[in-house]
Parts: sequence; C-alpha cells; structure tokens
Amino acid sequence: MGAAENKQLMQHIFAELLKGNAEPYIASLADDIRWTLIGTTKFFGTFHGKQAVFKELLEPVLSQIAGSPTMMAHRFIAEGDYVVVECHGQNTTTTAGKAYNNTYCFVHRVTEGKVHEITEYLDTELVTAAFGR
Repeated sequence: MGAAENKQLMQHIFAELLKGNAEPYIASLADDIRWTLIGTTKFFGTFHGKQAVFKELLEPVLSQIAGSPTMMAHRFIAEGDYVVVECHGQNTTTTAGKAYNNTYCFVHRVTEGKVHEITEYLDTELVTAAFGR
C-alpha cells in the first residue's frame, strides 16, 4: 500500500470511530504495535504490543471517559508509510463530570494495511486537569 491507500485507510477508521465503531481501528493495529504517548501525564510512555496497548493505555483512559469517546479528525497528511491525523475530542470524565475536549496529533506508521507504530501528541495539562496526576 502506498501513501494514498494508507491515508484512505486512516480516513475510513476515523470516520468509523466518529460513529462509535472502534472495530476497524482495533483490526488495523498490528500485534507488534508500538504506541508512544508523549508527555508527563499519568498515561505517558511507550507501550509495546497490542495487549499492552489495551491493558496499560486504552482501558485505563477509556474507563475514565463517560460513554463512547468522541474524536473528530479534521486533517490527514500522508507520506510513504506515515499518516498524520489531527483531531479534536469532545468528552466528559466519569469521575468528576469534567469536560475533556483535547486536541490530538497522531503519527501512524502503516505497512501492509496494519498500524505498526503510533506517536501521540496532546495537551498534557488538560489530561492532568481532567484525570489528575
């Protein structure tokens, strides 16, 4: 797959996420995925492997979001194996009912239709304000 196909894949995945359908996203993650969340929040770090991504990153974060998480992608940039996705979330925390409307930039490395690497950038101060240290 080339840059155009990788971009189309990510556009499809984020369109489905906006509808509340996470299946295409989950299916796109390679078993050996490496997800790095930049910053110094309680969720930051590098997570290796699909199981670690779910158990150590996604489940702890999503358990603190009320309802289905909402994330609207508004820009896709593709070059080679990389697709950059800028998006904005509109969510509420479960514990304090605080607004959690973060802005994200995801850098995906996609090969053969699978996401092998994600680097995530976001407003770390907002994460700490919404979820604590």
